[in-house]
Amino acid sequence: MKDIKSSQQRNLWFERFMAIAATVNLGLVLFNLSYVPWRDFYLRKLPQVIQIYDPIKGIEPHRDTKNYLDTVKVLEEEVSQTGLQSPQVNSRLEEIRHLSNEMIDSNPFAGVNKSGTLEKVKKRMRDRIGNQSAKQSFATFWSQPYLTQKSWVQEINFFNDSIRPLIATNYYRKIGENGEFVDIFWEIDFPFGILFGLELLGRTFFIKRRHLGLSWFEALLWRWYDLFLLLPFWRWLRILPVLVRLDQARLLDLHPVRKQIHQGVVANFAEELTEVVVVRVINQIQGSIQRGELTRWFSQQENLRPYIDINNVNEVEAIASLLVKTIVYQVLPDIQPAIVAILRHNIETVFHQVPVYRNLQNLPGVGQAQTQLSEQLATQITTNIYKTLVNAVEDPVGAKLTSQLVEKFSEALGSEMKEKHVLSEIQSLLFDFLEEIKINYVQRLSQEDIDQIIEQTRQLRTQASVSPVVKKSTALPEIREG
Repeated sequence: MKDIKSSQQRNLWFERFMAIAATVNLGLVLFNLSYVPWRDFYLRKLPQVIQIYDPIKGIEPHRDTKNYLDTVKVLEEEVSQTGLQSPQVNSRLEEIRHLSNEMIDSNPFAGVNKSGTLEKVKKRMRDRIGNQSAKQSFATFWSQPYLTQKSWVQEINFFNDSIRPLIATNYYRKIGENGEFVDIFWEIDFPFGILFGLELLGRTFFIKRRHLGLSWFEALLWRWYDLFLLLPFWRWLRILPVLVRLDQARLLDLHPVRKQIHQGVVANFAEELTEVVVVRVINQIQGSIQRGELTRWFSQQENLRPYIDINNVNEVEAIASLLVKTIVYQVLPDIQPAIVAILRHNIETVFHQVPVYRNLQNLPGVGQAQTQLSEQLATQITTNIYKTLVNAVEDPVGAKLTSQLVEKFSEALGSEMKEKHVLSEIQSLLFDFLEEIKINYVQRLSQEDIDQIIEQTRQLRTQASVSPVVKKSTALPEIREG
């Protein structure tokens, strides 16, 4: 027992280690997928991440925008050393005006789909100068008269706070020989792939050894969801095996989620399956009606598809015989007193309606004699009818005559219905009725209906698990004769 518990504990720790490794790998995958869209955020808040991860995505500073910002930085140093009115500063401002026009014309932001950033830069500069032309606004901003009039410190602070961060977000991303952006994330993902590949190979081996009838491929399919950990594409699908592993390692309880997923799958499947089955049955009935099989059944002609009898017994006659015997031998004896009471009441009512009897009723003893007479008549009538029914059931000649009567009735009914074209109208009405059932009931099965059925099934299963099992005989009750 201790060895089993120890083995289970080791397996649990192994499952937890692999689950944590898969979770770390998934975290790296999600970070890699979100890095480019969130790079501006990392640049503002975590610039160290940019320095580490930019080489992995093949990202490097764009030459044009970097040169622009470096030139502005040199301008700041020259102003601090020689002043704003020096010839060196004037030459540097002319260079920056030229670079501004080139940036607007060439749009170095377009290569990484950041043209919107350039539009923000142009808008902020237009708003600052009050000019509708972006080029003229940059030309005015980077001029000695404007910077002198508006204060150099104030304007350069505006540039560093509102313009420089936008331009700094631009970058250049290398393109590989395959025409795609360079991304060497596979170098980080490869060790995890080796780990998960070896694990899947070992699990497949143990599954095949435990279930000798399985092939290698079938054993591999037992852990099909782990294959997502090995795919070099669609890496976001690894969330499925990670969730499964966290649940198996008891690090995350996904039972409520699995319960809802199973219920949703079963509900959708049950809804569609119910519709398909019921509609197909109705369609088969409608097809039988259209093919005239109902007419041939009434006229007792041979069907297109021969009727298959599996037990050489006419089930309809057997059921009818069983019902008759049940009524005669069991039901009628139980209700005989009630029948006698009804007949006695009717006989007394008839006596009271006779004028002569009403006059005789005033004589002593007549009322009591009438009650006894009604009782005897009712009992006698009931007894005679019951004996007649019993004799009819037990008499083979009577049974044969009854069978012949039913047969003749069926023949006559089928013949008359066929001759008077009643059956065709019945067929049409039945066909339309079945079509209405499909439209009004079958095709309106809702998710709520299926959910209620599933909930009722779950309650029944719960009750069955807590209730004692009671065995009941499924045999038919014995028919008492006589």
